[in-house]
Amino acid sequence: MEINYDVIVVGAGHAGCEAAHAAATMGCSVMLITMNMETIAKMSCNPAMGGVAKGQIVREIDALGGMSGIITDKTMIQFRMLNRSKGVAMWSPRAQSDRWRFAEEWRLQLEHNHNVDFYQDSVTELLFHGKQLNGVKTSMGSIIKGKSVILTTGTFLNGLIHIGKKNFGGGRMGEKSSTGITAQLESLGFESGRMKTGTPPRVDGRSLDYQKMEEQQGDEYPEKFSFSHETSPLTQQRSCYITYTNPNVHEILREGFEDSPMYNGSITGLGPRYCPSIEDKINRFAERDRHQIFVEPEGWNTIEIYVNGFSTSLPDRIQEKAMRLIPGFENVKIFRPGYAIEYDFFQPTQLRPSLETKIIDNLYFAGQINGTTGYEEAAAQGLMAGINAANKINNKETLILKRNEAYIGVLIDDLINKGTEEPYRMFTSRAEYRISLRQDNADERLTPIGYSIGLASPDRIENLNKKRDESETIKEYLKNTNIEPTDVEEYFKKKGTTSITEKIRLNKILLRPEIELEDIINVPHHGAVLSKYTKESLERASIDIKYQAYIHRENETAQKLIRLEDLKIPSNFDYTNMESISMEGREKLKRIKPETIGQAKRISGVSASDIQVLLVHFGR
Repeated sequence: MEINYDVIVVGAGHAGCEAAHAAATMGCSVMLITMNMETIAKMSCNPAMGGVAKGQIVREIDALGGMSGIITDKTMIQFRMLNRSKGVAMWSPRAQSDRWRFAEEWRLQLEHNHNVDFYQDSVTELLFHGKQLNGVKTSMGSIIKGKSVILTTGTFLNGLIHIGKKNFGGGRMGEKSSTGITAQLESLGFESGRMKTGTPPRVDGRSLDYQKMEEQQGDEYPEKFSFSHETSPLTQQRSCYITYTNPNVHEILREGFEDSPMYNGSITGLGPRYCPSIEDKINRFAERDRHQIFVEPEGWNTIEIYVNGFSTSLPDRIQEKAMRLIPGFENVKIFRPGYAIEYDFFQPTQLRPSLETKIIDNLYFAGQINGTTGYEEAAAQGLMAGINAANKINNKETLILKRNEAYIGVLIDDLINKGTEEPYRMFTSRAEYRISLRQDNADERLTPIGYSIGLASPDRIENLNKKRDESETIKEYLKNTNIEPTDVEEYFKKKGTTSITEKIRLNKILLRPEIELEDIINVPHHGAVLSKYTKESLERASIDIKYQAYIHRENETAQKLIRLEDLKIPSNFDYTNMESISMEGREKLKRIKPETIGQAKRISGVSASDIQVLLVHFGR
């Protein structure tokens, strides 16, 4: 290739697509290399985006100017806001997607960006000029020059597929694996490992009896992921369904255990504990006589169904025999069986906070190569790698999101400081500032950042400012307006809350857990004033009032810890002779090389007393 690209992105999954879009939108010339142009942004596993903590990540990607939220909105077939019955920190958007439309929209989006070029081949080698990374070589011998490379290899590095006793090379069913890169990186000093993930069978929806299942509809008033005005909520939705396994199903599955690669030792990689295979479930939770199965359509018009909850690598004959005992699946026809896949990953402690590797400058890792699992986690890493590759090329400051700024910040901070021994998945419990890191305020937290780096459009800032202004106006109205006892006496009785005996400010009423802003809108006069504002502005104002004390407390804690982030540690600092630091602490500090005291504090094995020694050493 004659062109010397600013950024070469290897792999066109969720991480690769976000990386290419971000770098190209920020003005870089990008080459996106994929083994198959027909599988760009293919949803390899379930046809869905979002979920608990993952939905927050998609909204953060959107707020920064990434595309996952918009693509999801344009191609979803159902929307649900999970955990509405819990506190706002737990509210999480989730969408069922049309698998084919999702991939199509991503490809069209990338094709419309004139800074993105495409090339179909497998990358087998990184190229160097002296010690400087300057491109890649493909399996067909093509040499593509570039100033930086982002590896987003997914499950393709030395991928090995397992179905019962059968195993064969592949990065995804029907697609070959990628070889060469792992061996080269190991020769350069990188530490690699093996991980496993699984996927359930896909079946013919015409062969199922939905009358024997529970229908799961979308929300009555569906929302969307993107904060932009580019997309609209769904006006119609497709239902999913729920059914259950039973003891007879479990008995059949046990028949195949001796042929299961998980039990006969043919799989060495570690799988996710929180998303176990069906054989894992009946083994680990032997006391349960049933497990939930979600029956999820793969698109608007297709008959193909994803059997969520039945991930397996058992022999295909066992899979079919067991599934026929599940209510509604008596006559099931399988399109393709479930399977497990093993693949190479690299310990993310070998990365800087920018996702650039410590061993090789201008080389970035994003997605499952870092030991994560999930579309959303991969897309977030791809976005940040693309941003930071573009920033470095343009001599701009690295963008590092703090733990109190975004779930994306928590994700990357966890990976680079703690590493992972199993596929990493984001949970709300991983975020210590989750009341502040909500799905509804991702734009307020991150859109100014996205706009400042040239990724989020000016329209995003206008939308944000309008929402802020409306929310502040609503809060002022609630703060300065009284409500009379006679106005709400009957309504309060219906709600089961204590009546008031004298007039009181509206914002004080809203502090009651059982009272929502919708209840105040139902009160005559006040409803006329408040109903003219958008649902988003009303929700934002209500949350601010209800959770003000908790948010303030979180912010105070965060500010104390942020001071440690400003205390830099020289990159060449030698911990060898600091005998006051524990031996484990020294080993971890030498290996990870934290850039700040704050980062050092979060490294597993570095104690509070070790941090005190560092603070004294650096005059603090």
